[in-house]
Amino acid sequence: MPITKERPASTKQAAARSFATLLVHAEPELSASNRVEAAAHLAREGDALLIGVGAEALDAAFAMDPFGGTVLTEWLTAAQHQIDQNLMTAEAAFRRDAAGVRVEWRSMATFPDRALVDTSRAADLIVMSPVREETSPYRGASPAEVVMRSGRPVLIVPTDARRLRARQVVVAWKDTREARRAIADAMPFLIAADEVIVAAVSHEADVEARAFQAEDVAGMLRRQGATVRTEVVTAPDEGVVSELERIADVNEADLIVMGAYGHNRLTEWVFGGVTQTLLRHPRRFVLASH
Repeated sequence: MPITKERPASTKQAAARSFATLLVHAEPELSASNRVEAAAHLAREGDALLIGVGAEALDAAFAMDPFGGTVLTEWLTAAQHQIDQNLMTAEAAFRRDAAGVRVEWRSMATFPDRALVDTSRAADLIVMSPVREETSPYRGASPAEVVMRSGRPVLIVPTDARRLRARQVVVAWKDTREARRAIADAMPFLIAADEVIVAAVSHEADVEARAFQAEDVAGMLRRQGATVRTEVVTAPDEGVVSELERIADVNEADLIVMGAYGHNRLTEWVFGGVTQTLLRHPRRFVLASH
């Protein structure tokens, strides 16, 4: 398989710097530190600005006091004070974990999903963590919601990781608009990687077509300066995630690039199995675009 000559290292480093502004969700809990540290590493390597967003909304359900009057007023005052304290703690933790990086802080009294979507206009890449089952939407943010609404790529940081190296990157190829968008959004990582594997998981009858498509993608990436090869494997629909993870494991890749597939049903996003699994339970970094 032909592989064109790589660009010089300096050119690759310059390409990686095209994420000029990163956006990260900051929370007061220690569990948020790994995502902020991961974002800070990327910002430091690319000389980028890192915007921290702290956001929390007042839980309206608890504001329903059938007796009204003084009790409700006191509760609202105490609840707002706690939110203010949480956001101050989140800012302090953000500045600690992002030490040595150019930073900007934004604090909002609203749902975190909404805050990240609104602030995404200022950034090239959003850094988040998978949502925890016990997390309230008044305090936590869902990568699925943000990737579908923001128009920006979202980098999901697995719970036990603090740094993305992206020397080996797997692109989950499917001939869709979302996959093409994800590849374009991930270009800084793809050009800077030591090797990119364009992986297509196919039904037996579609192998030839998928191989042709994957090589088309690989050729485009080579012309951009990336070092690329393709891998086409067969598996049923329920085996797609396992195959992608296997390919990533074999190649020691710590990043999977994927299109996010879903649709809105009565204001709630409904996702396909691959999207849902990789966004909610990532074993490595995942860059998703819609």
